[in-house]
Amino acid sequence: MKIRTLVVDDEPLARQRLRTLLAADPELELVGECGDGRQAVAAVQQLRPDLMFLDVEMPALDGFGVLRALAGTASASTAFAGMAPAGTDSAATLIPVVIFVTAHDRYALKAFEVHALDYLLKPFDKSRFAAALERGKAQVRLGQSGGMEQRLRALLQTVTERQPLPPRLVVKSGGRVSFVRVDEVDWIEAAGNYVRLHVGKEDHLLRESLSGLEAKLDPRRFVRIHRSTIVNIDRIRQLQPAFHGDCVVTLRDGAELTLSRSYRDKVEAALGHEF
Repeated sequence: MKIRTLVVDDEPLARQRLRTLLAADPELELVGECGDGRQAVAAVQQLRPDLMFLDVEMPALDGFGVLRALAGTASASTAFAGMAPAGTDSAATLIPVVIFVTAHDRYALKAFEVHALDYLLKPFDKSRFAAALERGKAQVRLGQSGGMEQRLRALLQTVTERQPLPPRLVVKSGGRVSFVRVDEVDWIEAAGNYVRLHVGKEDHLLRESLSGLEAKLDPRRFVRIHRSTIVNIDRIRQLQPAFHGDCVVTLRDGAELTLSRSYRDKVEAALGHEF
């Protein structure tokens, strides 16, 4: 039986190169490819790949966010073990063997090495690809045993504990370099391959995924209220119930944002108050 393989990378040329390399191996079947993290989550749920090449740095939902999302669709203990929880739909998510792909996340490289998970550093050559692929195939043949669950859990815990952001962010725009104090940011929204920082009457674009930035922010000060929005807790003036469990979040400057019901528990925990 061939090893069902999924490619996830936001760069079309990178996906094309992986397709070419994978096509040379008769043991593999390329079942799909994705250009962002949200597509990847849906593809894993639908296609059930055995092996996934997963880009780390992607807009909206990065590689680590993909793993967290997949783990969240089933009980943590069974999702990583590749089994559907008892009494649930048979379509429950299976986590495939993962080979990470990254261009510049040096912190991630160290984390992968510490937890014995394989990665490809762009640009990689055929020999490095072949070595990673052989290890990935061996892991698939073992049925994801040998501590894969524990290593993935430990990796996610490690990246959650990343060093916090420095007190100032460097933002480049139109040949200018601006310095934005993190504690002065009112709220943050996803904007394609960037995030938009709202600071008083100004806003700045920063090349970073929302999930990547969230992992670096102080959770005691910044909380995600929507899949595309993070807010500075100190700027919240009022919460007002809306439809279907959502809420309207009004900030001190009058800005109105949507708190999605799926993030309500997280916000209540951050505020230390139920509403």
